[in-house]
This record gives sequence, C-alpha cells and structure tokens, in this order.
Amino acid sequence: MAASELYTKYARVWIPDPEEVWKSAELLKDYKPGDKVLQLRLEEGKDLEYCLDPKTKELPPLRNPDILVGENDLTALSYLHEPAVLHNLKVRFIDSKLIYTYCGIVLVAINPYEQLPIYGEDIINAYSGQNMGDMDPHIFAVAEEAYKQMARDERNQSIIVSGESGAGKTVSAKYAMRYFATVSGSASEANVEEKVLASNPIMESIGNAKTTRNDNSSRFGKYIEIGFDKRYRIIGANMRTYLLEKSRVVFQAEEERNYHIFYQLCASAALPEFKTLRLGNANYFHYTKQGGSPVIDGIDDAKEMVNTRQACTLLGISDSYQMGIFRILAGILHLGNVEFASRDSDSCAIPPKHDPLTIFCDLMGVDYEEMAHWLCHRKLATATETYIKPISKLHAINARDALAKHIYANLFNWIVDHVNKALHSTVKQHSFIGVLDIYGFETFEINSFEQFCINYANEKLQQQFNMHVFKLEQEEYMKEQIPWTLIDFYDNQPCINLIEAKMGVLDLLDEECKMPKGSDDTWAQKLYNTHLNKCALFEKPRLSNKAFIIKHFADKVEYQCEGFLEKNKDTVYEEQIKVLKSSKFKLLPELFQDEEKAISPTSATPSGRVPLSRTPVKPAKARPGQTSKEHKKTVGHQFRNSLHLLMETLNATTPHYVRCIKPNDFKFPFTFDEKRAVQQLRACGVLETIRISAAGFPSRWTYQEFFSRYRVLMKQKDVLSDRKQTCKNVLEKLILDKDKYQFGKTKIFFRAGQVAYLEKIRADKLRAACIRIQKTIRGWLMRKKYMRMRRAAITIQRYVRGHQARCYATFLRRTRAAIIIQKFQRMYVVRKRYQCMRDATIALQALLRGYLVRNKYQMMLREHKSIIIQKHVRGWLARVHYHRTLKAIVYLQCCYRRMMAKRELKKLKIEARSVERYKKLHIGLENKIMQLQRKIDEQNKEYKSLLEKMNNLEITYSTETEKLRSDVERLRMSEEEAKNATNRVLSLQEEIAKLRKELHQTQTEKKTIEEWADKYKHETEQLVSELKEQNTLLKTEKEELNRRIHDQAKEITETMEKKLVEETKQLELDLNDERLRYQNLLNEFSRLEERYDDLKDEMNLMVSIPKPGHKRTDSTHSSNESEYTFSSEITEAEDLPLRMEEPSEKKAPLDMSLFLKLQKRVTELEQEKQSLQDELDRKEEQALRAKAKEEERPPIRGAELEYESLKRQELESENKKLKNELNELQKALTETRAPEVTAPGAPAYRVLLDQLTSVSEELEVRKEEVLILRSQLVSQKEAIQPKNTMTDSTILLEDVQKMKDKGEIAQAYIGLKETNRQSPQDYHMLNEDGELWLVYEGLKQANRLLESQLQSQKKSHENELESLRGEIQSLKEENNRQQQLLAQNLQLPPEARIEASLQHEITRLTNENLFYEELYADDPKKYQSYRISLYKRMIDLMEQLEKQDKTVRKLKKQLKVFAKKIGELEVGQMENISPGQIIDEPIRPVNIPRKEKDFQGMLEYKKEDEQKLVKNLILELKPRGVAVNLIPGLPAYILFMCVRHADYLNDDQKVRSLLTSTINGIKKVLKKRGDDFETVSFWLSNTCRFLHCLKQYSGEEGFMKHNTPRQNEHCLTNFDLAEYRQVLSDLAIQIYQQLVRVLENILQPMIVSGMLEHETIQGVSGVKPTGLRKRTSSIADEGTYTLDSIIRQLNSFHSVMCQHGMDPELIKQVVKQMFYIIGAVTLNNLLLRKDMCSWSKGMQIRYNVSQLEEWLRDKNLMNSGAKETLEPLIQAAQLLQVKKKTDEDAEAICSMCNALTTAQIVKVLNLYTPVNEFEERVLVSFIRTIQLRLRDRKDSPQLLMDAKHIFPVTFPFNPSSLALETIQIPASLGLGFISRV
Repeated sequence: MAASELYTKYARVWIPDPEEVWKSAELLKDYKPGDKVLQLRLEEGKDLEYCLDPKTKELPPLRNPDILVGENDLTALSYLHEPAVLHNLKVRFIDSKLIYTYCGIVLVAINPYEQLPIYGEDIINAYSGQNMGDMDPHIFAVAEEAYKQMARDERNQSIIVSGESGAGKTVSAKYAMRYFATVSGSASEANVEEKVLASNPIMESIGNAKTTRNDNSSRFGKYIEIGFDKRYRIIGANMRTYLLEKSRVVFQAEEERNYHIFYQLCASAALPEFKTLRLGNANYFHYTKQGGSPVIDGIDDAKEMVNTRQACTLLGISDSYQMGIFRILAGILHLGNVEFASRDSDSCAIPPKHDPLTIFCDLMGVDYEEMAHWLCHRKLATATETYIKPISKLHAINARDALAKHIYANLFNWIVDHVNKALHSTVKQHSFIGVLDIYGFETFEINSFEQFCINYANEKLQQQFNMHVFKLEQEEYMKEQIPWTLIDFYDNQPCINLIEAKMGVLDLLDEECKMPKGSDDTWAQKLYNTHLNKCALFEKPRLSNKAFIIKHFADKVEYQCEGFLEKNKDTVYEEQIKVLKSSKFKLLPELFQDEEKAISPTSATPSGRVPLSRTPVKPAKARPGQTSKEHKKTVGHQFRNSLHLLMETLNATTPHYVRCIKPNDFKFPFTFDEKRAVQQLRACGVLETIRISAAGFPSRWTYQEFFSRYRVLMKQKDVLSDRKQTCKNVLEKLILDKDKYQFGKTKIFFRAGQVAYLEKIRADKLRAACIRIQKTIRGWLMRKKYMRMRRAAITIQRYVRGHQARCYATFLRRTRAAIIIQKFQRMYVVRKRYQCMRDATIALQALLRGYLVRNKYQMMLREHKSIIIQKHVRGWLARVHYHRTLKAIVYLQCCYRRMMAKRELKKLKIEARSVERYKKLHIGLENKIMQLQRKIDEQNKEYKSLLEKMNNLEITYSTETEKLRSDVERLRMSEEEAKNATNRVLSLQEEIAKLRKELHQTQTEKKTIEEWADKYKHETEQLVSELKEQNTLLKTEKEELNRRIHDQAKEITETMEKKLVEETKQLELDLNDERLRYQNLLNEFSRLEERYDDLKDEMNLMVSIPKPGHKRTDSTHSSNESEYTFSSEITEAEDLPLRMEEPSEKKAPLDMSLFLKLQKRVTELEQEKQSLQDELDRKEEQALRAKAKEEERPPIRGAELEYESLKRQELESENKKLKNELNELQKALTETRAPEVTAPGAPAYRVLLDQLTSVSEELEVRKEEVLILRSQLVSQKEAIQPKNTMTDSTILLEDVQKMKDKGEIAQAYIGLKETNRQSPQDYHMLNEDGELWLVYEGLKQANRLLESQLQSQKKSHENELESLRGEIQSLKEENNRQQQLLAQNLQLPPEARIEASLQHEITRLTNENLFYEELYADDPKKYQSYRISLYKRMIDLMEQLEKQDKTVRKLKKQLKVFAKKIGELEVGQMENISPGQIIDEPIRPVNIPRKEKDFQGMLEYKKEDEQKLVKNLILELKPRGVAVNLIPGLPAYILFMCVRHADYLNDDQKVRSLLTSTINGIKKVLKKRGDDFETVSFWLSNTCRFLHCLKQYSGEEGFMKHNTPRQNEHCLTNFDLAEYRQVLSDLAIQIYQQLVRVLENILQPMIVSGMLEHETIQGVSGVKPTGLRKRTSSIADEGTYTLDSIIRQLNSFHSVMCQHGMDPELIKQVVKQMFYIIGAVTLNNLLLRKDMCSWSKGMQIRYNVSQLEEWLRDKNLMNSGAKETLEPLIQAAQLLQVKKKTDEDAEAICSMCNALTTAQIVKVLNLYTPVNEFEERVLVSFIRTIQLRLRDRKDSPQLLMDAKHIFPVTFPFNPSSLALETIQIPASLGLGFISRV
C-alpha cells in the first residue's frame, strides 16, 4: 500500500512547531497526489492549512495508533520517526511516571529529579533471572542481560552510559554496579562487592563537583571492569579514568563549585586531627570561593567527609595515608591563596614570610625560600648555558595554578591506583563486565579544548554504536534468511579523520605545541589553510579568525582557539616539581616517582590499570643541561591513545547502551522540555537507531503472534493447520506490495507503517462487526420493546375503559345522594343561623345594660373618693403653711440675737486690750501668789503632823489588816456564791425571754406556714394537673429515648464486637509475628549451623588427610549431640548453667511451657525428698539411741581433734561470710531494682541469679567440706571401737564411692562382715598405764559439751525447720492448686495453654498484691518492706529449691551407683560359690510370656546397633517405597517404640543417645537430599508424627484425653522428654521452611507463564506489536507452562503429602504458602510489566484464579486461608476491568482494593494499556483523584510483595488411634536386629 493512501480524512499527523517541536493535527479531508496544501485541525480545535514543500513534496509524519502509544520499546511503533519517539517518551514520563524506555538495544533513561522506590532489593530479585523483554524497561534489566550473556556466551560485556551533565549517568552506573554486587555476591569472604560500591563515594568526592546543570556532576570519565570467576561471582574490579577537568581546581564559573573533597575538608576543619591543616571556611580560600556557591542544598559536607573516610578505610587506605592525602589537598588550598607583588612589568615577588606560602611549605615539607624563588622565576636552558629568568605577575599566577592542577591530577591518579590495588584480586579473572560512565556530546556558547576532546570521544563511541546496531540488524536478517540490502546509515568516519588523521586537528595542534613561538592564532591559520574549503565538515565563522566549526554527528559546534595550546601542553615548570620531589613528606615524592609510566598510555600498571588521564606528567631531567622533554606526550596525544585503547576494549566485548536524558534545565521533577529532549535524542544516537531500524523492516511478528492478533481478518477457510502458510496467504491478500514485508523462518518482517495499516484494517473490521452486531441487537431489542409496549397498551386500555364506566356509575349515584344531602343541609344551616342571631342579640343586650350600670356606679364612687382626697389635701396644705411661717419667725429671731452678741463681743475684745486691764490683773495675781505661799507653809506643817499620825496608823493598820483579811476572805466566798446565784437567775431570765421570743416567732411562722400551705395546696393541684400533662409527654419522650438507647446499645454492641474482632485479629497478627521471628531465627540458626558444619569439614580436610581404610565420623555428630543433649530426669549439677542459659535464648512460649513442666517435676521431687527426709530422720533417731546405749568412747589424739575443730570453725566462718554476701546480693536485688526489672526472665534478674547460683554452689562445696570433716571425726572415733558400719549410710556411701575396682568393693564387703563378727574388746587394757583411757575420758567430756551445744543448735534448727515445713506445706497446697490449673490448661489447645497459665499467675499475684496494698495502704514503708521481704522470700525459696533438687539428684545418682556396685558384688560372690552350693540352691526360671502375641508396644535393640538403626531407618530409607507399601509414619512409630523401651529400662544415656542420633540423622538426610520434595515431605510428616507420639504418650493429662486405656498404659514412666519435644518442634519448623523453599523452586518457573502469559481463554487478549527486546531474549524458549501445568504440580504435591500421612492442618498451611507464592509472584510481575496491564489480561487472571479456587474446593481446602492470599491478585485483576473515569469509580476502586497498597494501585493505573482501540487510557486526573482519596491510608510504601515471606507454622496436636502393639516391622527395612517386646 502506498504511503500517500494513508493520508485520509481523520488521519492524524505531526507538524513542526517552534515551541513544542512537534504538534498533533487531524486531516479534515483526504490527501490526493498533487495537493500543495493539507487541511488540518489542531488538537485545541484550531483549523490550519499546512503547505507542503514544493521541492520535496514531503508529507508530514503520521501519528501512531493510540494503542501503540506508551510502548516499552520504541521499535514496536509502527511509524518510526522523531515525533513518535518524542511523544512516546513524553507519555511514559509524564503520564505513567516511567523513566525507562527501550529503543532497540538502547535503554533511554530520563532523569526524574526525584527519588523513586524502584531500586530496592525486592526489585533486584524480581529482575534477576528474567528475560529482558519480559519485564518493563529498567537499568536492572540491562544489567541482568549483560550478566546473563556473560554466563551464557562466555564473552565479556560492557554497559556504556552516556548523556549530558545532570542526566543521571553516574547514578545509572552506580545502580548497575549495585545490581551485580547483589545478584552475584563475592567468591570470598572479603566482601569485594562492598569494596566495589565503596569506590563510588571516593571517586565522587575527588572527581565530582557542582555545576549549573548538576549538583553532583562527574568531571571525568571512568570505565570500571568488574571481574568474575568461573562461577560468575565478583572477585575484583579495575577502574580507568579519562580526561579529568583539572581547570576546575583553580577556576569555577558562577554558581559552581570546586571538587567536593575541598568543601568536605573545610566543613571538617574543627576535627582534632585536622587542626594541623590550618583550614577554615570555604569562603576563605581563593580556589573554593570563586563560584560564590559553597553550599549545596540538602548536602552536609561534614557527613559526606565521614562517608569518604569510611570508604577509604574499607578499601585499605590507612589513616596515615588518608591524612597525607588531606595534607596535600589542604596545601593546594593554601597555595591558591599565595599572592604576588609586581616589581616591574617582567618580574614579581612574594611578600616576605607570606602566611599561605608558609603553611603550604610546612604541609608539603619543602623549603620556603626555594619554593618562593621558583614561583617567581624560571630556568631557560640553551645549548651552551642555563639562564634563570624572572617572570611577570600574570605568568607567576598561571604557574602557581598549573602547579596546583598538576599536584591534584597526580594525587587523583595515585588514589585511583590505590583503589585499583584494593579491588585487585589474586584469583584469576575469568570474565568481566565493564561499566563506562562517560560524558555525552556537549555544546556551549564558548567551547574550548575540553568540549573538543569530549565530542571527539563521542564521535568514536557513536561510530562504534552505529556499527553495532547495523551488525545486529544484519544478523537478524541473516538468521531469519530474508534478502536484505545495504542500509544507508550515517558514517562519521570523515569527522573522525578530520580530528585524528595525519594533518588533522590534533596533529596540527601537537605540531604547533612543538614550535618555539607557536600560538593559538598561528594554529588557527594552519587549520584554515589545511582544511577550509577542502573538508565539508570544517568551516570558518564569518566574524572570527580565532575559531573554527566542525560538523559533528549531532550538531555543528564552534570552538574558540584561545587556550588550546596551553591546555594541550599543560605546562608545569620542572624546578617547582624538583622542589616538591625533595620534600620530607614521603607521600608527595611518591606522587611523582612513576611519571614516566603515567605519561605512556600504552604501559599498564601491575594492577592492570591504564592511567588514561588528561594529566601530563613531566619526567625528571637526567642532567642539568638536558633539554626538557616533559611535553613529548601532549594531552591530546594521551587522550587519543587512551580512546583507541577504550575502543579496542569495547569492540572486544558485547556492548549494552544506556542513554541518559535530562528532561529540563531547572531540575524540576517530572517536567518534560521537548526542545531539550530532542537535542539530546539527536546527540545520543537514539534517533539514528530509529532511522536505521526504519530503513529496513522495523516491525517484526512471530507467526503465532500475527495469527493471534489478525485472526479477525481471516475467514474460516483461510485458517490452515500450518500457521506459517496461513499468515502468508492472508498477507498476500491484505498487502499487495510484496516489498512491504518479508517472511523469515520464525517471523514476519514489515516495513514502516504497515503495522499501522494492518491495525487500521483490523479496527475497521472490528468496527464493522461491532456495527453489525449492534444493528442486529438493537433491532431485536426494539422489536422486543415494541411488542412489550403493544401488549402493555392493550392491557392498559382494557383496564382504563372499565375504570371509566365504573367511575360514571358512581358519579350518578353520588349526584342523587348529593341533592338529598344538600336539601337537609341547607335547612339545617338556615335554622342554625337564625338561632345564632337570636342568641347573639340577647347576649349583646345583657352586656350593654350591665356596662352602662357599671359605668354609672364607677362615676359615683370616683366622686365620693375625690371629696375625701380634697379634704385631706387641704388640711395638709394649711399645716405646711403654718410650719413654714413659724420657721421664718424663729430664723429672724436668731439673726437678730446673733447680731447683738457680735456687738457685745467686740466691746469685750476692746476692753481686754487696754493697759488698765492688764494692771488690774497683775495686782490680783501678786495677792494670789502671797496667799498661795502662806498656804504652802501651812501645808508643810500639816504634812509633818500627818506623817507622824500615819506612822502610828500603820502600826495599828497592820494589826487590823490581819483581822480584816479573814473577813474579806469570808465575804469574798459569799460574794462569789451570790454572783453565781445572780448569774443563774440572769441566765434563766434570758432563757425565758428567748423562749417567749421563739414562741412568738413560732406562732408567726405557724400562721405563715398555714397560709403557705393553703397556697401550696392550691399550687400543687395546679402542678398535678400540669405534671400529668407533662407525664404523658415524658412517657412519649421516654419511649423515644428507650428506643434510641436500645439502638445506641445495639450500635455500641456491634462496634464493641467489631473492636473485639479487630483486637483479636491484631493479637493473632502479633502472635504470628512472634512465631515468624522465632522461626526466622531458627532458619538463620540452621543456616549458620550448616555453614559451621561445612567449615568444619573443610578445616578437617585441610588439617588431616584420612588414612586408607579409615572411615571418618560425621563432624556434625559431636556438635549436634552436645547441642541437643538435654537432661531429662537425672541431670548433673554442672549442667545447671547450660539449662539456665538455654531458655533465655528461646521465645516466651517455650520458657513458660518449660516452667510448667519443671513445676510439675518439682512437686514429684518434693514428695521423694520428703520420703528420703523421713527415712533420714529415722536413721538419725536410731543413731541417737545407739549413742545413748554406748558406755565407752574411743580415745582420739587431742591435737588432731583441735586441728579438725579449728578447720571446721574456719569453714563455718567462711560459710557465714558467703551467706552474708548472698543476703547482701538479695537485698541489693530487691532494693535497687524495680519489680519489673527483677522479675524472673529479666536480663538483670538472670545475671544476679547466675551470681546467686555460683555463690550457692560455693556454699554447697563448703558444706560438703564440713560434712567430710565431721565424717572424718566420726571415722576417727569409730576407728578404735569397731561397730556395725552399715548403719551409717553416708560414710558407707562415701567409702564405696572412693573404691574404683570391683575387687576392692568385694574385699571391703567381706572385711565389713568379719569386722561385724568380731567381739568388742576391753578398752581398759589398750595400754598398761591407762593413759589412753584417761585421754578418752577427757575427750568424751569435751564431746558431751559439744554434743549439748549441738543439741541446742539442733533445736533451733528444728524450730526453723518447722517454720520452713509450714511454708513448704503452704507452697505444696499452692503447688497442688497450680497443678490443677495446669491440668486444666493442658486440656486447652497448645496456643491457649500459655495464655491461660499466665492469666492464672497474673490473677494470683494481682489478688495478693491488692490484699497487701489494702493492708498497708496507710503505711507505704510497711508496704515497701513487705515487697522487699517478698522478693527475698522468693529468692530464698528458689535457692532452697535448687539446693533440694541438687541433693535429690546426687542422692539418687549415688543410690543408683551403689545399687549397681552391690549387684555386681553379689554376682561376683555368686561366682565364688562352690558347685555343690549351686546344686543345692533352686535355679531361677527364665521369664517367658504366657501369650506370644501379648506385646507391650516396645522395640528392643542393643546399644551397639544404634548406628545401624539410624542408618537403615533414616539415612538409607527410600520415601517412595515406604509411602506406597507401609503405614504412614512408620519410621516415627518405630523410633518412638525404641524410646519407650529405653524409658522402660530407665536408661537415660540410651534415650539421650537415640534421640540425638535421630535428630542428627534427619538433618543429615535432609542436607543430602534437601532438594527432593518427597524426601522433605516424608521427614516433615514423620518428625511431626514422632512429636505427636512423644506428646500422646508423655503421661500429661492434656494429651491423654483421646487415648484408649491400652494406650494410656504405654505412656512413658521414667523420663520427661518435654525439652526434646521442643527440639523436635524446632526441627520440624526447619524442615517446613526447607519444604517451602523446594516448593518455591519448583513453582517459580511455572507461575508467570501459567498465570500471566498463557491464554487460558483463547482469543480474549490480542497480542500487541512487540519491539526488538522481545526478539533478543537471552534464553531460548524452554517450553511454555500453562495453568494446567501448575494445577498438575499442585495435585502432585498434595498427593505426595497425603501419601506420607501429613497432618491435615499442616497440609492446609503448606497449601496456603503455595498459593501465597503464586499470588505474590504473579502480582509482582504484573506490576513490572506494562504489556500485561490490560482489560483482557484482567479477565485471564480472574479465570485462572477461579480455576485455583475450584482446585481448593475439590481438595476441601477452602478453609485453609489459601484463597485469602490471592486477594491482592484478585483485586488487581478487578482493577484492570472496572471503569476508571468518574469520582464514583474512584470511590469504588478505593473501597474495593483494600488488600492493595496505594503504590500498587497507582502503579497498575499508570501501567494500564489498551490492547484495542475501543479501550480508553486512564486519565492522569483520575490517578490524582485516587491518590488524594488514599492519602490517609496507612500502608507500606513498598511496591512489590515479599515473595520470599514464609508464614509462621504451627503443629496442632494430632493423636494417633493406632495401637503400638499391633505395628509389624517389615523385613524390607532391614531391622532384623531389633525385637518386639
């Protein structure tokens, strides 16, 4: 079909646009050949006339169908051109938030400028092992493809990452390396992958800087080779660097920074180790402040410095070397601050003692004067002599900067060398993957030497890229055997020749550098003369003679010649380098010692690194007069050589391309600038790839895909069995031009646009079919509707007409009745009106007459009252007038009298002032004074006489006073009595007055109350009536409230039930989490155990070589035996610390169960202890009676007795000290710790308990020493007086223990008998003088004294013992109660036991605490002391319990040993008896069972046959034969019957050995055949059965409920194997986890193919066109799995588990885990595959899930919880099928998808892709609506489900009804050495 035929009406095209680059438009009419104008309509509705180019007549590019927009691979587009590529990238980036897109073999990565959650370890695991085309585009997919091709083709790979600065090259390369490190792992334990990743922070700090385009721009290129061994694990790495931008060290543009390391140093200047560097703020140094932007937002340079130092340490750079690096870097900063002062135009000088230079010299360890001299001078050498010439200030500054750049470049190379040494591997490298992070094509306003080199490198890379793309296309055509013609593609070899060929740009530049007076201008003229008008790619700017233009593959670039020569020479004065080489600082000369190697780009360092850098390094001169040769190798020459070497490396590898695109220049997240994107797409070669693909056959379909997609275009007769021939026949009819397609071996190749044409035909066919279907259905629907309406109309008419007739008859009847009613009504109304008028008239008359009479009465009354008022008013007015007149008269009188008084006063005042008056007054006064004098004299005389009289009177008064005193006293008494009587009278009178007053008040109150009562009665009656009314209202309100309360109670009940359910679920989740943590720990423990075993085996192999014929035992036997050997009933005292440590490592459920079992055991041991104590008391009483009967005592030497007593006292004092220390510890424990801290199980409690245990053990040792001393005293006493030693059981026991040989025991036994037969001797005759007897008598008295003391002590101890017995009795009662609770708890399921026991204990403690809290509520101190005593008591009881346990264990063990030895002794004595005696004694008959078949359900075997039993029953057993022919769980029953027999024999060693060997054997067989599902399932089933048998026959009531009486007889009698049950439970958990891993490995390859890719419903999902990636899958097709394959595999798993007799509950858990794996893997792949997110695929998934649910129903597993694990997948499938347009749809989606996270919902909506044109894409606004509605949902931000998650497993108790005595052992098991008992 001709291309012009596609330009029909409604076809959409792309037209150029200056703003958006390309705009979409729609044709308004068909295009006809010859038309010069196209009638178009833009998307915004504007009409436009588009003029075609009259010369080319080129039509605008067509737009792809909507179903192809947003494809993963750009090559899948039907129309391959620039606007299609740009639009596809924009849709994916903006709408779908997808930053990766394939373009053939290229991965296009757009920088989102935002952190995306797509790089986690779960994503890495999802991409690991997947085909590249099967998953959405990702950098991990490219890395996986490279890794897979390296392993498959055994060919080295390269990943080439390129792009502009800020496009994300470094991040992409970093993620690729992280992928390799995560997927491959390292071959050794040296963590090579961590070192590879650790090189990134170092290289970023010294090679990255902030630019205007990127905050972390790489200013150098690097190629990292990651080495792998033969097993494709990372063993090392090597790094090459290219073209470091040295100029940035000394100069930064505006808003840019120097390299990060300088700012990191300045930010860390305050650190103590950096004080010597004398650093400061970055704004202080010239080299760091030029850009004016020393800080990057969001970056902490101090923290980055810490990361850099940690990375250096990880890579083996020691702290001293690190400080050396920092010294050099600090020196560079100080060097930049060195200033020069001009002397004249040709010379300069440095100020004396210049601080920056002084610091620089100190840090570098060089001489100040020498460095200052050579910074201002240079040496010129000629053929005959040498000159020292001063330089100008400008030249000095340039020389200073050149030196700084040179030092930094050498330091950079030195660090790269050391990084390579750290990453170098001693193992031989088998292959490698190289990651090239290199700059992209650059063009700026001013382009210099750096841009020239960068663009030169991109020209070389683009050439290699074009050749590789062309080669792949050619290989594809040849593989499919289709004819092909040479594709014309852009060859940039001419441009490369212009740069690097002879007389090229670089050659002329090097030649000009050698000229003595060469300059940039002369070099430019040479370029013009050589290439201008001779090479089409070289041009000269019109307005410049110092620039040139080169036409690169991407664009024209104008280069400024200024600075080219200087940068190419990179001049550094040799004298300055010599000064640095003479440095005392050892690291500095090391930077310059290998300069010759650094210059040569072809010489490699020992580490394999080729130092490819811009940095030229000058060799040291051989002699002073030699000409400098440091510029032999210019920067351009080095770069060209390094680039050639890089191209050789890349050509020797398989390249993979990543092109990074910068979407905008403002770093805005998810903002797409079309202009910038197109520039980069043109520059990075993506459009060239498109052009090459479009020139050939870009669209490619397999025959099956083509048939599935275009089956609708075929007729039934066209469909043949041969799909290839069918496709050929159809294509020949559809596309007449055979040049538009080609048939390959497996694919059909189409020219550009043909797929769009086929899609158009298909859409037209489907549209026509839809119209026909719609026409038919709509006609049928309308006919059906018409017939229904007609029938309805007839029915309605019938009913309406009948209704109308009935209505008319009713109307007639009602009319007649209405007339009669009207007659009577009118008569009634008239009569009523007359009566009303008559009544109203009479009433009006009565009212009017009454009104007139009342008015007249009121008038008369008012007249009478007014007369009275007038009378009173007139009288009052007369009185007022009289009083006013009277007041006026009195006032006048007063005024007159006042006036007269004033006149009199005035006269008197005048007289008083006159002289005569004063004289008269004085005369009168003199007379008075004389009179007074006389009076005084007379009074003195009288005074004297009166004084005499008074003295006389005093004498008389004293006598009379005494008399009067008595009278006064008497009168006073009478006065008091009178007063009292008066007071009483007054009080009585007051009371009478009060009573009268109260009486009066009472009477008034009575009156008021009576009045109030009447009033209240009246009001009450009114209130009653009102209340009755209100009561009725309240009743109604009450009923309403009751109803509301009932509703609220109902609602509250429902909410409470919901909350209860939620809390229950939460508790279940918490319990599952705890189980999961515990089982994960078990899994980790088993992994570490296997690792330990492997390492132990390797160590044994390395240490010792086994001899021929020597069979090495299993290395794991001893370790496992020691690990799983638990004491049951007989436990050594030394095992106590181990037993105390083990429960702390286990989880809480284990601790509680163990605690309850031990509690039960304590009760039994206490009973046994009590019986032993009673027996001991009886023995002590016998001994006392024997002592009382004794009459004589043996003498003992006094010195020895004194020594022994001293020894005992010393030990007793030490014993007291230990007790005191123990009490102090207990007190500290109770006082210094809170109750929750000191509670059992707390860490502090365990530590202190360990200390208490050690102290108590030491106490026991001291007690034993005391006992030994006492026994020695007794033995010394009884050594002289022989008596029956058998009475003292303790001494006999100790003596027997000391005897090792049977002969010694026999001799001792005979000697004892002989001693007992001896007669007592006369102790008086022991010696002649009786001294011994005297000594004995003295000692006897001393002993009696001691005995009396002992008796008193014994009484006190007995009192204490009685109190302790009382406490023990109470504890026994409490213990019995706890035992009852325990028995009740054991009847509960295992999950509820611990909870119930904890609840009981908490209830008891709470009640007790509440009681004492109430008791001591008033006294907190008492309460505190009570709590302290309680803790002390608890610790004491625990100590006593431990001691009693130890004592009981020791006694039982000693009794057992003694019994065995006595038995052996009796056997030995029997052997010594003569034959005659044997004949006389009766022979003991052999015990033969009465019935042959009366077995006890036990199996007996010899100890030496244990290994054979384990070997035949476990290690060499074939599960398939046992599962088919024998009863399920037979090995478990056999093992348990063997354990029963060992228990029957009371042989703890045999039980322990058998159980340990069984566990180790199961572990060994699972380690050997752990990948076989049948083996793992078989031993999981048998382990569980063995565990159930141990529970069922343990003797615990909770497990015996379902037993028969016969089974109860078979319970274990001697040993409690609860601890072994825990070990077996842990083993079963490990086996279950291994079974899940086996299931996962088997199901994993089937899930994606069967659940997603395979079309279970044929024809529902049409296959879309696929790109190149689908065709270049790295793994060949291994056969397609279908859903039937998965179901068959599930059937196989289920049948195997049922055959092995696995518990039904356990099968449900396994099935639930399988379905979770299926759902998680399917959903994860769906979330990472855009091609799977469509409506039809949702239908396929739902159908597949329904098939799985049907399988669950068939197997009766619907209640297993497996269906719920598929809920996320079901909701994702529903999400693909529901409507996604309106807000109602959004609300429905939010409520429906409760099992999906917000990230998953948004991801599915973003990935949703229509397969047909009839489907619609999801709008971005709708996705935003969903995000807004779900913003409050609290769920995990993780995108993918954890497919490795394993649900916690439980093993519910499942007793067996099988009788043990009926089990037969088949001969096929090879167990003939065991016998039934």
